Amino acid sequence: MSPQLFGAIASSNSPALAAPPRRAGAHASSLAFPGGYVAHDASARLFSDRGWLCIGQGEPRFADDRLAQLARESGAEAAWLAAFERDGARAPAGVRGRFSIVLINPAERQAWLATDRFGTWPLCYSIVDGSLRFANRADTVPLENRRISHQAVYEYLYFHMIPAPTTIFEGVERLSAGCTLHWKNGTHSLRAFAEARFEENRKPDLEAAKQEFRDIVRAGVAREAEGHEVGAFLSGGTDSSTVAGMLCEVLGRPAKTYSMGFDAAGYDEMEYARIAARHFGTDNQEYYVTPEDLLDGIPKVAKHYDQPFGNSSAVPAWVCASRARADGIDKLLAGDGGDELFGGNSRYAKQRVFDFYGRVPGALRKGVLEPAFGLPGMDRIPLLKKGASYIEQARVPLPERFEMYNMLERLGADRVFSPDFLDTVDRDRIGRLQRETWDAVHADSLVNRMLGYEWKYTLADNDLPKVLGTTELAGLEVGFPLLSDELLEFSVGIPPEWKVKGMTLRWFFKEALRGFLPDEIIAKKKHGFGLPFGVWACQHEGLKALAHDALDGMRGRGIVRPEFIEELLGTLLPEHPGYYGEMVWILMMMEFWMRGHETTGQPIPKSIELRG
Repeated sequence: MSPQLFGAIASSNSPALAAPPRRAGAHASSLAFPGGYVAHDASARLFSDRGWLCIGQGEPRFADDRLAQLARESGAEAAWLAAFERDGARAPAGVRGRFSIVLINPAERQAWLATDRFGTWPLCYSIVDGSLRFANRADTVPLENRRISHQAVYEYLYFHMIPAPTTIFEGVERLSAGCTLHWKNGTHSLRAFAEARFEENRKPDLEAAKQEFRDIVRAGVAREAEGHEVGAFLSGGTDSSTVAGMLCEVLGRPAKTYSMGFDAAGYDEMEYARIAARHFGTDNQEYYVTPEDLLDGIPKVAKHYDQPFGNSSAVPAWVCASRARADGIDKLLAGDGGDELFGGNSRYAKQRVFDFYGRVPGALRKGVLEPAFGLPGMDRIPLLKKGASYIEQARVPLPERFEMYNMLERLGADRVFSPDFLDTVDRDRIGRLQRETWDAVHADSLVNRMLGYEWKYTLADNDLPKVLGTTELAGLEVGFPLLSDELLEFSVGIPPEWKVKGMTLRWFFKEALRGFLPDEIIAKKKHGFGLPFGVWACQHEGLKALAHDALDGMRGRGIVRPEFIEELLGTLLPEHPGYYGEMVWILMMMEFWMRGHETTGQPIPKSIELRG
């Protein structure tokens, strides 16, 4: 169940185009036209009119009444064509839901591409000799030759994923979330139609806002559940518990829910999932992930993605989705988005603490505090060490401060990467792109600026691809009711102090659901969906062998210093498995991705060619 979409359209002076090799297991039909072609499967809908070919995916909902009527009568793609003819690059701004759309006019040598505000139906593209090549996966964009991007490899080890618009392949870009591409006769332009824009001056009534919030969430769950044999992920956190409870209300019966646990101290949250399941009366299926599950799942999950993807909860998510599929579920609802819309991540409160330092008078900061805490030996006095560390971090502006504890930053790129590889990488590019994202958020308050920033780096580039990729591999659809356009629009209009109130995270979200959620879940501290891979890789012989085999494979690729691999496996991992297990994991997932693509007709060089 891996939807395929790829194609190309040439400019008038471009050479003839040839279709790329298909991914293993892909079943696509092809449509050729003068100067180009499109291949697609059943997940893509086609519409042709007035010289335009429209290819749509997902379930768009048109806000304009005329376009909505046209979609009902002639299909969404007919409405898309009318919208682009009328509004051009801004057409997707009037459309809700998850979608991607490609419109091609061969006679005019013109095309439009767009993906929804969180990029959940991705599109990738390349401009080669003036021709537009596109696909819904980076590894199926029609190209004669593929080269691994050194910059993308560097960014992968930095973020544990590759943020858009970069992809693992040179010359291939991923259309950024909420963005439109317009190509005409060999040239192209990009324009964002969805921005992180907050309305911070509203003064809504609290009780009315609580009711509106609950109504929006319930409606979103009902819309996602309609027409499906539906279930829900249930981790025991606030978001998944909310979705599971609302699903029971919508269905009028116990909802099927699925919970994953880990038999390792400090990693298991199954008890909170049980509290939610008992409270709402869900039909909850519990499963404890084992090291054997990882042995089976790591190569499969790594190979499935169109580029290296290192979120360590991807394999447990696939195990969970696979068990739901075996139960006859065809769609799972996920709770992603609540933290990033309503202020639920612990770093939001932490950064507010650092923000207080900026309010201290400059003379006091620079004349007294910083010189005093900067004296030699301050970092060795326990009571003063925290103060020195606080000042050190507070002096670094956001968003740079987010990365002060980044693993690659802490280790040092020169310690990890081979010198020849580093010579081909722009190390400052990450900071420039992060700053552009930060500056593009329209917000006055710190909390809203952090939220808007994370819509890209946490949601669109990381958490959503994790769930989308693993559910697709399991053969399921997925829905995100807490990321509905209606809830997003509601969230940008509530006061920022309702999101993080003092040091209380997602205050409004919890207050709105008090009496609906169990008190224990409202009061629980943020935990996350951690995976005890590092601990298991030190204890389980099979996982240890798998990790050593993968990292041995990395030695000859010219990316990572062989001596760092020795240090990582021989010293760092055994001494601090919970921390350095993450570095082993991301290297392992990249190696298995490369091996998987070597065996599917898309060769990855054993030693990456270095070019100055």
